[in-house]
Amino acid sequence: MKASVHKKYGSPEVMELSEVEKPVPKDDEVLVKVYATTATTGDCRVRRADPFAVRFFYGMKKPKLGILGAEFSGEVEAAGKNVQTFKTGDLVFGGTGTSLGANAEYVCLKEKGALAPKPSNMTFEEAASVPFGATTSLYFLSDKGHIQKGQSVLIYGSSGSLGTYAVQLAKALGTDVTAVCSTRNIELVKSLGADRVIDYTQEDFTKSGAAYDLIFDTVGKTSFSQCRRLLKEKGVYLAAVAGVPQYARMLSTSVRGGKKLKSGVAPMRKEDLLYLKELIESGKVKSVIDRRYPLDQVAAAHSYVETGHKQGNVVITLIPSN
Repeated sequence: MKASVHKKYGSPEVMELSEVEKPVPKDDEVLVKVYATTATTGDCRVRRADPFAVRFFYGMKKPKLGILGAEFSGEVEAAGKNVQTFKTGDLVFGGTGTSLGANAEYVCLKEKGALAPKPSNMTFEEAASVPFGATTSLYFLSDKGHIQKGQSVLIYGSSGSLGTYAVQLAKALGTDVTAVCSTRNIELVKSLGADRVIDYTQEDFTKSGAAYDLIFDTVGKTSFSQCRRLLKEKGVYLAAVAGVPQYARMLSTSVRGGKKLKSGVAPMRKEDLLYLKELIESGKVKSVIDRRYPLDQVAAAHSYVETGHKQGNVVITLIPSN
């Protein structure tokens, strides 16, 4: 099968289309023919080995696998003998998580893994962008932030993959949403349901005088110290991108009452995909796709993602939707 492979760490140019061995599903696995996958900021960090700790998971001197991509949609081509919930021909979407490997024509996933029937009202390209961005935002808002109806929420970086889903999820969960983005993304974010939008190129959101139950930084451009005074007495600052300083601060806030800093690595779970499928099919959540690239242009997709100006998601299309 064909896959986008990087045999060394580095710039987008290390990505190349290669012929690799087609995976064979184990007894408890499903083989999916991939129709669409994505290029994300997470993929770019792994490709660059930035931070260096990436090498401890994916290979010190060079990548062990070298196939990126953590989410996909497609059609079940084969199922292991013990698989009961999926059959050949089922249309699905799912995530490989930290195992990656979805930027390829085929991928294997355990039946009990992050795999679910594709939302009926989505194209394959739209469905492929859900498992990473939407489940990550859901994890931070629900698992970490314990979001509640009636709360006030600020989403920083509201026009990216996590941000566009975070705005919609926060609204679907009954909160008042303030979104922070640049001028070019204001109308997009408004269309997703934000109650108000702050243009960070024109206004410093930290001087607005407002108070929030949750502040969710989806891109790692703010800090707990910067946002602390905007939090209510028991407010929570959620950091989707965190390094050693943030984790050290998180430990210190965890042992004290009052305002908290929380971060973590979001898991991909079947139950989250099924929950998101319901929201999608009820019209409460949709995908935002900026650009589409074929599998042999993943390097170009990475270059665009690394500009930091994408709106929503960048999709890799293997089989175009009708």
